[in-house]
Amino acid sequence: MTFTHLDSAGHARMVDVTEKTPTVRAATARGFVRCAASTVELLRDGSVPKGDVLAVARIAGIQAAKRTPELLPLAHVIGVHGAVVDLEIEDGGVAIEATVRTADRTGVEMEALTAVSVAALSVVDMIKGVDRSASIEHLRITEKQGGRSGSWRRPEES
Repeated sequence: MTFTHLDSAGHARMVDVTEKTPTVRAATARGFVRCAASTVELLRDGSVPKGDVLAVARIAGIQAAKRTPELLPLAHVIGVHGAVVDLEIEDGGVAIEATVRTADRTGVEMEALTAVSVAALSVVDMIKGVDRSASIEHLRITEKQGGRSGSWRRPEES
């Protein structure tokens, strides 16, 4: 078996994508921050003591998408040409979805996952004073478009 991120001596390496043609690519990821019913009410009322939780998390997610290569050692530095982070308060907590787009040589799945992860961490940071039980759940890629492998959608998300 050949591993793309290992050289012939078994050392980690970044895959060389120099010769690949830039194409339009997109990826969507989702996650969920589970929190107590009382916290959901504070979120709905806009009365979380730290402020506007969703606004802070949205900006944190967008910023994170752009900084993915600083966090993941083998991720390529690519142009993040679009990043949308949506958060929705639900009965059990906060649903998060991020879609990241580029016109580059490699995909943006890691950028979408990083956006959702950091947005979720931001939600937890903003509510931890009122809900120490908050947890991050179900982080996953739900869809991707472009690149050599084409389009893909997680079956249970259809």
